[in-house]
Amino acid sequence: MEQVKVLLDDNEIPREWYNILSDLPTPMSPPLHPGTGKPIGPQDLAPVFPMNLIEQEVSTERWIKIPDEVLEKYLLWRPTTLYRARGFEKLLDAPVRIYYKNEGMSPPGSHKPNTAIAQAYYNKAFGIERLSTETGAGQWGSALSMACGMFGLQCRVFMVRVSFEQKPYRRMMMSTWGAECISSPSTRTRASVPSDTHVLAALDSDRAVPERKADLRAVGAALFRAPRRQDGDAHGMYRGGREGKALNGDAQRFFDTKLRSR
Repeated sequence: MEQVKVLLDDNEIPREWYNILSDLPTPMSPPLHPGTGKPIGPQDLAPVFPMNLIEQEVSTERWIKIPDEVLEKYLLWRPTTLYRARGFEKLLDAPVRIYYKNEGMSPPGSHKPNTAIAQAYYNKAFGIERLSTETGAGQWGSALSMACGMFGLQCRVFMVRVSFEQKPYRRMMMSTWGAECISSPSTRTRASVPSDTHVLAALDSDRAVPERKADLRAVGAALFRAPRRQDGDAHGMYRGGREGKALNGDAQRFFDTKLRSR
């Protein structure tokens, strides 16, 4: 019978994050400050990130160790399964193999705990006591609520009002994990925040510190293990992803070899 699922054992879970910046032929240009138009520095990131995350943001090390405390939490659902979409291949008469990763196995039901757990851990280690964030449909808010509960942090989530009203089950999940969920816009939104609070406004974006690609090496390892053509060629495989960052995570597993071989 043909193999459809590619599984990794718990002891095969990646123990390092891969930082693609170390293998780029030329350094990336720094992001610009929206107010001054000049390159941002650590002091500009400090209102959003603790310093231990800022250090990762600017790091050029190829591999960054995943803390044991984070790995312990990941093992609740990771490594996740890589599936071959045989039915979809037949429907399209596809000349390539198509794979997809089921990231719905996490407790909140998305890939977002991969970064939320790491961010909560590093904030806790830095002495932050409370995280505040925004969420649209509630996936990110649920992920950060769970992560904060795991590390004993307070969590406040401002949720887009239409989702707040239409998706009460998401609010229930956040409350179950101990977070405070507030309909937004609200009268509680202020421009300044206490010094013991960090505001995580859009930290599930593509401009990522290494742990936001926490799924990276597991995907790559599973793809490398997937059946290949007789000539061993790894090309000719297509992996579908709802967001660009998902495909980006898969591709980076190949970059560390390809870029350094040039």
